[in-house]
Amino acid sequence: MKRTIIPARSAITIELSKGQRCRVINTEGGQVVDTWAFNPYDFNECLSMEHSRSAIYRLLFRPGDVLVSNKFQPMLTLTDDTSPGFHDTLHAACSAGSNRFYGSDQIFPNCQDNLQKQLGLRGQTINTIPCPWNLFEHALIGDRTELKDEISAAAPEDYVELEARMDLVMIFSACPSLVGKISGTSARGAAIGFL
Repeated sequence: MKRTIIPARSAITIELSKGQRCRVINTEGGQVVDTWAFNPYDFNECLSMEHSRSAIYRLLFRPGDVLVSNKFQPMLTLTDDTSPGFHDTLHAACSAGSNRFYGSDQIFPNCQDNLQKQLGLRGQTINTIPCPWNLFEHALIGDRTELKDEISAAAPEDYVELEARMDLVMIFSACPSLVGKISGTSARGAAIGFL
């Protein structure tokens, strides 16, 4: 299987045709990968966590689930998942602003800037940053509805397999954030495998 590396703390863009599959591979284990999908013919249409939660009626998605866009159009099917299944749908992408808010000395790089840079390379800009699908991020809802972050439980070579339900531009950021230690004590890379 051909692989494209996502360098630690960086992002990459891929294109998927309708029906094409890819795997997001946690090559070293424990790394969160912020994930976005866009309609290449209309970048205002994007993968939406809030619409997908409403469509599927769960906070966490499982193999067989179809994730939808902000126009309720099918975008991705989660076809396989070898990880423990924790892929956060609630947290915003880390940003310079969020890092300052949490008192982190690490302002850059961050997933929001990684996304904007990748879009800029395609001549695209967006006014609002969509909530990413935070693959491999282990966020829990506590007894009193508080959010709790755990270190990612993904093992080396765990993967999530996705099938495009429409032509897509996808952007993946190997999250550099050390706030909450969601990827442990250091950021690592990941990979995209093409089937």
